[in-house]
Amino acid sequence: MKVLILSCGTGGGHNSAAQAIKQALEEKGVQADFSEYLDIVNDRVKDKVNNIYIRSTKGNGQVFKAVYKLGELYQKTKWISPVYGVNRIHKKKLHEYILKNKYDYIVVTHLFPAEALTAIKKEHDIHFIAVATDYVCIPFWQETNPDYFIIPSTELKQDFIDKGIDENKLLPLGIPVSRAYVDDYDKDKLKEELGFDKESKYVLVLTGSMGFGNVTEMIKNLLENIDDAKFIISLGNNKKLLEVLNREYKEENRIITIPYTNALDKYMKISEVILSKPGGLTSTEVATLGKPFIQTAPIPGCENYNAEFFSKRRMSIKCSNIEEVARTTKKLLEDEIYRNEIVASQRKYINKNASMDIADTFIRLVKLKC
Repeated sequence: MKVLILSCGTGGGHNSAAQAIKQALEEKGVQADFSEYLDIVNDRVKDKVNNIYIRSTKGNGQVFKAVYKLGELYQKTKWISPVYGVNRIHKKKLHEYILKNKYDYIVVTHLFPAEALTAIKKEHDIHFIAVATDYVCIPFWQETNPDYFIIPSTELKQDFIDKGIDENKLLPLGIPVSRAYVDDYDKDKLKEELGFDKESKYVLVLTGSMGFGNVTEMIKNLLENIDDAKFIISLGNNKKLLEVLNREYKEENRIITIPYTNALDKYMKISEVILSKPGGLTSTEVATLGKPFIQTAPIPGCENYNAEFFSKRRMSIKCSNIEEVARTTKKLLEDEIYRNEIVASQRKYINKNASMDIADTFIRLVKLKC
């Protein structure tokens, strides 16, 4: 069996989920190749598409919010969307790539390739599975026609059914995360490896792959209200903000800034509390590790639904302003019972073995078709 896993780099979560599935399939002996969809069909527009997405989330994300709301309204009309129309254009090139490389099956973690594959499927015998990476059925998933649809939770089945997804296709297996978030670890050894003080408490502030949110004001409030912790600030690809913070806090030994890193799991593991915007993949990674989690600055749209799903089930704390973030962080650092309650809820609702369960289910389903 030879499998192609397709994603799109609008935010880091889709690619991370794709890589986690690739890792799990390879452990099961399946040949799995990962590729970004736009690299195959039109690499000239890849950077433009990603930059449009990043620009739409600038400030407080109102542009992205407007586009997402428009998508929700369009979804209710039952008309074929422009998103499908644009991706249908690429069906010939994508199909040729699949045939040339002799892929037996495709897995997608993003809407765009799912739309193109749906167009191909209307004309050719092709099989693919779609994987949702947010805790909501986003607009236009109902236009796609995968063999199966992997969703984050049983509790979301009705949302997907209501949006037009065939119930018989739904597989509530969870969101796949890398084995790095599942395997056991030694916290003190990791602190030593990273050059951190073993005795200090650390709070990790995640801003996403684009460095989203009012980080400077948040840091100021954290420093003013919390005396007994150090703060690791992950800025993603936001080099400008990294320079600003390094300049502003060069004399403050409680602030540690880090640029984009492939070892983010290590910083999560050594932290007592994690502050993060509620991306679907990041939220799942934090919950898989069993870390008290405060939601900050969601990008309006699907991240609001992620925040609602987690906070309603007490897997995280949703704060409405920066002052509340500081107060809640302080409370979590001081109150072990409070921290443990959040971790217990995460264990109840999050499938930490989702990647391997997806791989096992995938292999079983493909064998049945054969």
